[in-house]
Amino acid sequence: MSNPKGGDAYWKATIGLLTKIMIVWFLVSYGAGILFVEQLNQFSIGGYPLGFWFAQQGSIYTFIILIFYYAKKMGQIDREHDVHEN
Repeated sequence: MSNPKGGDAYWKATIGLLTKIMIVWFLVSYGAGILFVEQLNQFSIGGYPLGFWFAQQGSIYTFIILIFYYAKKMGQIDREHDVHEN
């Protein structure tokens, strides 16, 4: 990666991915667990209010999915910018 413009594009893609993931993380952890809990509690999963479920279980599942999504997308970004490991 000797091309400085290539490096800029790589970091722009990386920061864009991180921004999207952090927005989802915020909406799920803070939004679903705190801000929108009253609206979500009108629905239930397994007999528990949806807001409670998101605060206790749903956010954990979402975070695990985000980890795998991040790893997959970073692999793609690394290959696109030729900085991947062999």
